[in-house]
Amino acid sequence: MAPKILRVAEIPNLVLGEGPHWDIETQNLYLVDIFGKSIHKFNASTGQHSKAIFDKPVSFIIPVKGQRNRFVISLEREICVITWDGISERPSKIEKLSEVDQDTQNRINDGKCDPRGRLWAGTMGPEPEPGHFQPEAGSLFSLDGGKVTTFATKVGISNGLAWNTKLGKFYYNDSLVKRVDEFDYDINSGVISNRKTIFTFSKHDIDGLPDGMTIDADGNLWVAVFNGSSVIKIDPRKPETLLETIKVPAKQTTSVAWGGIDLNILYVTSASMTVDGVELLPPNHGATFQITGLGTKGLPADNFVSE
Repeated sequence: MAPKILRVAEIPNLVLGEGPHWDIETQNLYLVDIFGKSIHKFNASTGQHSKAIFDKPVSFIIPVKGQRNRFVISLEREICVITWDGISERPSKIEKLSEVDQDTQNRINDGKCDPRGRLWAGTMGPEPEPGHFQPEAGSLFSLDGGKVTTFATKVGISNGLAWNTKLGKFYYNDSLVKRVDEFDYDINSGVISNRKTIFTFSKHDIDGLPDGMTIDADGNLWVAVFNGSSVIKIDPRKPETLLETIKVPAKQTTSVAWGGIDLNILYVTSASMTVDGVELLPPNHGATFQITGLGTKGLPADNFVSE
């Protein structure tokens, strides 16, 4: 069965769609529009879409485990917990947990939780106009029990984030170096170490940048290719192994997440940023897609465990 890709018509076109997260408990897809300064909720069974708007760029939204209508989000450099009913255009409460990269103009770019509910996120340098930003200004960090620990600096654009607990591995993308890296990962301490490269875009003549990423139940990685109109499937256990390329009808493909009742739908976000005067028009640019018929399924996304 060949993969089938469909645009999710109920989700509007976004400027910088990112951070898809499927909440297995509620069967909702959450995502953000970073430049649109908004969070989005999509109920796949009813087709209902709603959003809330903020005053700063928001790069991820993850439910807080065991707490109804509570979510951890980023607001520029701040990590916050919000109370949102999933309907209103503004959250009813915003609580700041921490701020990273203080005294800079950086912003958080991507974030996920590991299997213990720790938040992992990374930053990038200031971007005065789309596509033009300060290189090597970002960092990669975790938030565990209220404590922020930095694990990498001089990051171009922090992206990706996936875990294989059976192998004790953490996977990560710095988009600007155009590769996928692997770390050893200690689930108990939340420490990563021994960074090495497992996939290099230039060795496969892949145009574009590695962006958001997820892992399937077979241990393979699915990587969105920004400016490459595609999602690639790679085997991280066999360095430089490209298994599959799926074309997506949006040039700025940004991120991926498994969803659906059986976690066999790959949701794909995209952007419609005008870079150097080149406009990317709807209906596909900035759209959210779902891909079926991939012959595999994902793992439940981990929610945030508060202190």
